[in-house]
Amino acid sequence: MIESGFISRWMVAGAVLGSLLPAAVVRADGLYVDQVYDPYVQPMEKEFEYLGVYPVDDNHELDGAQMHLLSAGMSLNDRWYAELGVEGEAGEAGAGFEWSAAEAEVKWQLTEQGEYAFDWGLLFELEVEREMHAREFSTSVIVLREWQRWVGTLNAGLVYEWGNDINNEWETQLASQLRYRWSRALEPALELYLAENSRSLGPVLTGRVRFGGGRSLRWETGVLLGLDGETPDTNWKLLLEYEFY
Repeated sequence: MIESGFISRWMVAGAVLGSLLPAAVVRADGLYVDQVYDPYVQPMEKEFEYLGVYPVDDNHELDGAQMHLLSAGMSLNDRWYAELGVEGEAGEAGAGFEWSAAEAEVKWQLTEQGEYAFDWGLLFELEVEREMHAREFSTSVIVLREWQRWVGTLNAGLVYEWGNDINNEWETQLASQLRYRWSRALEPALELYLAENSRSLGPVLTGRVRFGGGRSLRWETGVLLGLDGETPDTNWKLLLEYEFY
């Protein structure tokens, strides 16, 4: 059995980091529900990814403000991974859908899996808005710790926003996940996201379906509950990653 102290220490660490971070403005000062990245790069891997977030709230300005992200990526070698994507948004319920931004990300695996007590990586992201002169560049430290069947992951990032239509400023961001490896097909988890205008916490289920020939589909779905008045009460999340070699 896992020591209960491991779980409590990990969650306390996330809470402490969250309280120290002024939090991030991500996606144009909007809702911050993303994914928690691991630090690993698989050689020769290629991937298509979809991420969708659907908020539900009594406030009509927050209710139904969907976010959809489509991207494609590949590993450059056994340490570097690159991805390009486009993001679409819909306003309040019933409003039209439109592509809102393009983004690029690069992940750098710093240590071998299991080489040290913690596995480390770096994530670099650039986002360019379509209809306004606004840019955002972020660098995130990825740290992962395994303990028997438990996996704890933290993404702590520094963000710089600039452009003619926004104030140039520095921000920070935090995403964390505590996951239990129940089986390869199903792993329950708890995720936390903190941002200047968005704070949420909730349960997530994730798993992987293998098709043979080096092809697999990783899925992740859950509901993040808003922790403050600026975050929608309920945020449904779906992540699909089709991976092949």
